[in-house]
Amino acid sequence: MRSAADVWEKVKSLMENTMTAVSIDTWFGDVEAVALEDTRLVLCVPTDFKRNIIRSRFQSGVEQALKELFSFDVDVALLLPEEREAYAHQSAPSPVAGDADRYTFERFVVGSTNKFAFTAAQKVAEEPGGAYNPLFIYGQSGLGKTHLLHAIANRVRHNHPGCRILYIQSEDFVNELVGNLRRGIDMQEFRDKYRGVDLFLMDDVQFIAGKDLSEEELFHTFNALYEQKKQIVFTSDRPPHEMLRLEQRLRTRFEQGLPADIQPPDYETRVALLKNKSLERGISLPEPVLSYVAENITSNVRQIEGVVNKIMAFQELMGAQVDVETTIRAVRDILRAKENFLPSAETIIQEVARFYELDANAIRGQSQNKEISTARNVAMYIIREMTQLSLAEIGQQFGGRHHSTVLNSINRVEKMMKTQPDLMEIIRDITNAVNSAY
Repeated sequence: MRSAADVWEKVKSLMENTMTAVSIDTWFGDVEAVALEDTRLVLCVPTDFKRNIIRSRFQSGVEQALKELFSFDVDVALLLPEEREAYAHQSAPSPVAGDADRYTFERFVVGSTNKFAFTAAQKVAEEPGGAYNPLFIYGQSGLGKTHLLHAIANRVRHNHPGCRILYIQSEDFVNELVGNLRRGIDMQEFRDKYRGVDLFLMDDVQFIAGKDLSEEELFHTFNALYEQKKQIVFTSDRPPHEMLRLEQRLRTRFEQGLPADIQPPDYETRVALLKNKSLERGISLPEPVLSYVAENITSNVRQIEGVVNKIMAFQELMGAQVDVETTIRAVRDILRAKENFLPSAETIIQEVARFYELDANAIRGQSQNKEISTARNVAMYIIREMTQLSLAEIGQQFGGRHHSTVLNSINRVEKMMKTQPDLMEIIRDITNAVNSAY
């Protein structure tokens, strides 16, 4: 999940296990996701009455769904419409109480696979606007890119209290821009907000690619900040030269600074992460447990944090001694999901619809509109690649289409990919989004 809106939709889906659809629609139908911070989801509620009801009756359920989603505690902040505007004009998201020091350089576990990015981030924080501008940190999801962004912000805030800092996820940048245009809001206010800061941090910039208006605004924002020698830091899941749908002029600016990659942690770093995360939570894991988890959980930091939370819950709720057997029981679901993960066709169709900004039912339907047909073909191709559904079963997901029609659609996409690099990147983006939804 990348944006606050995505997280909020997933939370409402999880709450269907404990609430009726009518109740969810009544109390949350007009509640809008505003921002997703490090450990806080910010929501906008239309009336004070509804906010009070949600706080007293439902907030704990929302936070429980968030914990189920992320495997760590995420708080909920409820804003009224008049408070939302003030929040939007803050130079940076307000830290959660007790959480301001969480994302610091001191708490970042350094290993051979992230040392270069870590050192570069420290240098930028000590000398913002200096040699490494922009700093472009890239790597897979869950490896610590966002941690480094906030560590930079925390260090700069400490050393330069008057520094104007702005952190934003690229999708929130896009959504704010589109919302302002739709409501006819003066764009100068939007531009002043982003071009009047001393430190500009944008997370997951790859989602800007292919969105012409957003690319245009970011290009001019970049130029304005760079000319004033203001520090710019981006994160992405890939290096600039692989962002094929991005305008060349913007890609060139991303590349003119310092690119720094983060790779999945090696064994030694995973052990260090486990020790660090467990000590933060007040437990000490014996060496056999550390070895077992480090050997089996290899992909990213978030999974390691989730494992520590699960082990701690077993210890607290079951009174279980922390040994390898208990650890296996605690992390069995995580390991099984890692080994056997297969997304549903529904999830894939929803992500394709989201990417193309179409209704999922239109993709499943009979429309021969070119854009809808392309999205439908892409959805069929990705379902074929990511699931074990047969051609006939895929056809059932799209109004009972014949298996030969499905095969033709898949073949069409494969041919297009050979001549259209942009399509390959689109499929990669959607595939990453599907994987991130779990």
